[in-house]
Amino acid sequence: MEITLPELALVVLIGPSGAGKSTFARKHFKPTEILSSDFFRAMLADEDTDQTVTLGAFELLHLAASKRLAGRRLTVIDATNVRAESRKPLHELAMKHNVPAIAVVLNVTPEECHTRNQTRGDRNFGPHITKKHADALRNSLPHLEAEGFKHVHILNGAEEIGAVTFVRYVLPMNREGEAGPFDIIGDVHGCLCELHTLLMELGYRIENELAVPPPGRKLVFVGDLVDRGPDSPGVLRLVMNTIHAGHAMCVLGNHDDKFHRWLKGNDVKMAHGLAETVQQMESTPPEFRDTVRTFISELPTHLMLDGGKLVVAHAGLTEELHGRTGARVRSFALFGDTTGDIDEFGLPVRLNWAAHYRGQAHVVYGHTPTGSAEWQNKTICIDTGCVFGGKLTALRYPEMELVSVPALREYATTRRQFKPNTD
Repeated sequence: MEITLPELALVVLIGPSGAGKSTFARKHFKPTEILSSDFFRAMLADEDTDQTVTLGAFELLHLAASKRLAGRRLTVIDATNVRAESRKPLHELAMKHNVPAIAVVLNVTPEECHTRNQTRGDRNFGPHITKKHADALRNSLPHLEAEGFKHVHILNGAEEIGAVTFVRYVLPMNREGEAGPFDIIGDVHGCLCELHTLLMELGYRIENELAVPPPGRKLVFVGDLVDRGPDSPGVLRLVMNTIHAGHAMCVLGNHDDKFHRWLKGNDVKMAHGLAETVQQMESTPPEFRDTVRTFISELPTHLMLDGGKLVVAHAGLTEELHGRTGARVRSFALFGDTTGDIDEFGLPVRLNWAAHYRGQAHVVYGHTPTGSAEWQNKTICIDTGCVFGGKLTALRYPEMELVSVPALREYATTRRQFKPNTD
């Protein structure tokens, strides 16, 4: 049995005393990744079986887990964890740090656990203890996913436990090994002609619906490739071909996400430019739509680049969400910091998260059209409203140089006031 693990997660081992959790943990994880309740008991009382310090031991364990997760370190909890009340603070830690909680259950019979405990001089309690643990585990098994575990892996008996292997994978947003140089493109919204012009201004060649970069450079798109503009299919072809050739990357935008839901057959409102995209897609073959659906489904919510010194997200991202996963990260990356209220234009009320940003990474984003791109606390919005008659803008990194081309015309209007900067 093979279990895949993301590079950042909270792994919770669950099993009765004597199930072999500590041996299992040492076999599959680095010593620094494992936080054992026994270790913290020994730290406080010099004896890992001293139950009088259990409360303090778990306080230390939870603190250590929080610090590791804050530092983006995979963390493994080695404790019985057979009761829901023991698992609850671990779920809360995972949610706080926007990482998945993954349960690995060592489902061993109480008789076998008791036999193992008999061979350990520090586990001289009776069989009623392991039976109590096993009963609690049995009652918990049907509810683990409902408790909030992203994945639940149940290993039944010694044979399955001994045969399991773990394979770790890098999260899609983790491209820290790529240092650039990059050309980061703002919201295109179907403006293919302007995209061609901007790319040529940046030194790219357009060949067979593919952008060929100058030596060493790579494109990064901030999302919202579609809607409102005249040729969303053409933009998709160019971006997909260029990514396939290894010359570009792209993050998911909220318009891309809504279009993806339409492609899957979901009932979505034909508003904010989606109707134009759907109409343009009518002349494309079904296989192209299938390719687009797969392409959008694989787009990351954000990208961490250049050793974490550069973050690209469609609507921006605060520092504590960099490199994380989950609903909160996805919502912020697609829509920004919203209050949940609607303004007089029928649009979400957004907060200026960038005004309070104090992170180390530069954050480049789009989503909210602005007359001109300006830095604020190491963040910059490069959506300069091309589709609304403004400009299509790129940020060259690490040069920090802005390059823009004017829109050929105004393709759409926005309910919010937008004044293009024509300088």
